Amino acid sequence: MEALVRRITDTWLYDGFSTNRGDFLLHEDGSWEKSKGDEDVHEVIDGKNRFFTRSLQNWHTHLPMTLNRGMGEGLDLMSWLKTSIFPTEEKVTRELVRIGASAAVSELIATGTTFACDMYHFPESIGPVLDESGIRGIVCGPTTTWPPSEIGSEDLTALRGLERLLSDGPLGDGRVEYGVATHAVYTCSEEILMRGSDLARKHDSTLHIHTSETRDEVVNCHKERGMYPIEYLDSIGYFTDRTVCAHCGWVTKKEMGILASKSAICVHCPTSNQKLACGGTMSYPAMKEAGADIRLGTDGAASNNSLDLRREAKAASMIQRHDHWDATILDPEETWILATKDSKDWVSWDLSDIRMRPIGRDGRRLLANLLYSDSKCMDVFVEGRSIRRNGVTLTLNEGEIGRQLEDSAVEYYRDI
Repeated sequence: MEALVRRITDTWLYDGFSTNRGDFLLHEDGSWEKSKGDEDVHEVIDGKNRFFTRSLQNWHTHLPMTLNRGMGEGLDLMSWLKTSIFPTEEKVTRELVRIGASAAVSELIATGTTFACDMYHFPESIGPVLDESGIRGIVCGPTTTWPPSEIGSEDLTALRGLERLLSDGPLGDGRVEYGVATHAVYTCSEEILMRGSDLARKHDSTLHIHTSETRDEVVNCHKERGMYPIEYLDSIGYFTDRTVCAHCGWVTKKEMGILASKSAICVHCPTSNQKLACGGTMSYPAMKEAGADIRLGTDGAASNNSLDLRREAKAASMIQRHDHWDATILDPEETWILATKDSKDWVSWDLSDIRMRPIGRDGRRLLANLLYSDSKCMDVFVEGRSIRRNGVTLTLNEGEIGRQLEDSAVEYYRDI
């Protein structure tokens, strides 16, 4: 089959290095080049009021938790988990997970994100949603029936189901993978942690965990084990070649070195950390100096409340400058690289949106305007496929998903 090529005319394009103006070809494999105007193409798009960039990448989230959005406000992390989250998750079903994930993926696409690394129950209900939507993802499922009851759990239903998913392999020609989730050191025994690690190694899959999110977590871990969370995980041989550590807000320099040496992906989730009063967020300059691989994540809609990774990128830039008293940290270019790292896809933003004006000489204000001021996502292209065009998502019915979410949320919180 002939590869899809699109010509975008009279537009602005930021490739991660510079802002370009003119006519461009976008190839199915994600590459781009300047157009001479005479190439055979699948489609010609008028880009006059568009700004094209790489798509956003969300490295830590809980997609079905759109069901929890707007509940448990004004609570710290542990109070929030115990009163608003865990009680509902005791009765979560595969269908509720599917509906919540569908709403979340709709939001991702509408805000220019084409990849999510998810952690939640019933991954078999989440993977197909990502696949059918046309975007990419890593769907990490637990090895036990329901955290936080992971300690001592003997129900192997979830483990066997996850093993089947991992054995069956990716969906969508590799766009959507399955991985392993171990919630946190404060909910998982050493046995459960290593069960997940061993399973991830066996299938060469992603291993996903919350780490050092709050001061209480690290203090309690040190009190119980004589080590901080990252040190403890390293001591038991937990880390694989594909470990994703969410938050990393309370880590020592020694632990930063461990994370870097293990090539762990360290996910900064500043909005969730602030909302749940975690007391601290990742130190980007120190982690960068240690050589850690840093990415961005929104966390779930229950603790953010948005899944808009562009807003998360703004929050990351702002909080790092504030916390370190340094306005040079995470400038627009570095922040955008952090938010789009490894993206192969393209999205466009509405330049007729007044928030994007003025664009300045040679478009030099475009990226800063997009990052700090916002714009509507107009088009999304993944592997040459149109996922969203002219501000409308083509692969999901947002209206119907919204109605299903409303009905499900009422039932989900009936007793709370």
